[in-house]
Amino acid sequence: MVDNIIRLTNLQRERETLSQYAMLCENTKGRKKIEDECPVRTAYQRDRDRIIHSSAFRRLKDKTQVFLAPDNVHYRTRLTHTLEVSQIARTIARSLNLNEDLTEAISLGHDLGHTPFGHAGERALDSVYEKGFTHFEQSLRVVDLIEQRGEGLNLTYEVRDGILCHTRGKEADTLEGRIVKLSDKIAYINHDIDDACRGEVLSEDDIPLDIRLVLGFSKTQRINTLIMSVIENSSDEIRMSPEVQDAYNRLHSFMFKYVYTNPVCKSEESKAESMIKELFRYFSRNPHQMPEFYFEIAKREGAERAACDYISGMSDSYSLKTFNDLFVPKTWIY
Repeated sequence: MVDNIIRLTNLQRERETLSQYAMLCENTKGRKKIEDECPVRTAYQRDRDRIIHSSAFRRLKDKTQVFLAPDNVHYRTRLTHTLEVSQIARTIARSLNLNEDLTEAISLGHDLGHTPFGHAGERALDSVYEKGFTHFEQSLRVVDLIEQRGEGLNLTYEVRDGILCHTRGKEADTLEGRIVKLSDKIAYINHDIDDACRGEVLSEDDIPLDIRLVLGFSKTQRINTLIMSVIENSSDEIRMSPEVQDAYNRLHSFMFKYVYTNPVCKSEESKAESMIKELFRYFSRNPHQMPEFYFEIAKREGAERAACDYISGMSDSYSLKTFNDLFVPKTWIY
């Protein structure tokens, strides 16, 4: 009984302190499968914890962000990217008196379905799977159907909606979900610049002066400018000022030209894409070679769907090991 008071107190605190535009946990559309409430945590806090303890979340530590399989441990991985998104999104949500717990849960779950080798792996699966493949749809599939050996995490509607809508297409139903979408952009462009500078692909001075005069002359200044612009210009919608948004767009175009398509950064991507395609073809034709869980998916939804699920869940190193085991001849010792 005492424990229930803790959760009810948290819900009351939300009612009394959060903005009129916030998504209150007591107003959630709920879960697909009804379950008893936790006596201490709210539903969104519970979702956050389920994501953190998931297998897919742990695998993010060995998934590429931009630089494929870097030797230097200071380059970002999909996990460190996720944590940076969460930090930025929580700062914005807290400053706008929106629901920080919901924002954090969406942030931590937004990339759970990302492939090995970043967008190279995503492009590869999208090109060979007839129905198409996107990491954001796969992230929703992970939390709904793949985690817990098919049971899923049974997350609330608002967290699932935010995960699905964090990249493109339909906007999230909640402002918290829209914060994550913008925070993802703020995080990746700044840590990609940082990683590119570490890899000597570019320097801060290469960024056009007109962009730096608006956003700042360092990673810290740029992140602060972007976050403050969101906080100062948002109320019933999440937005930056027109000047800052324009500078961000120009910075993104600059990064696309000099980093995202740079041969130094992308020299290994064609190999990664070929490898992922070959794995897809193999497991599509030989679904019985996948673990039993994915073989069962193949029987229900088709071998290609199961192959996408299996391969997208692999870490970089496990996909390399699997490819080597299947296709690279081993030394014969007599």
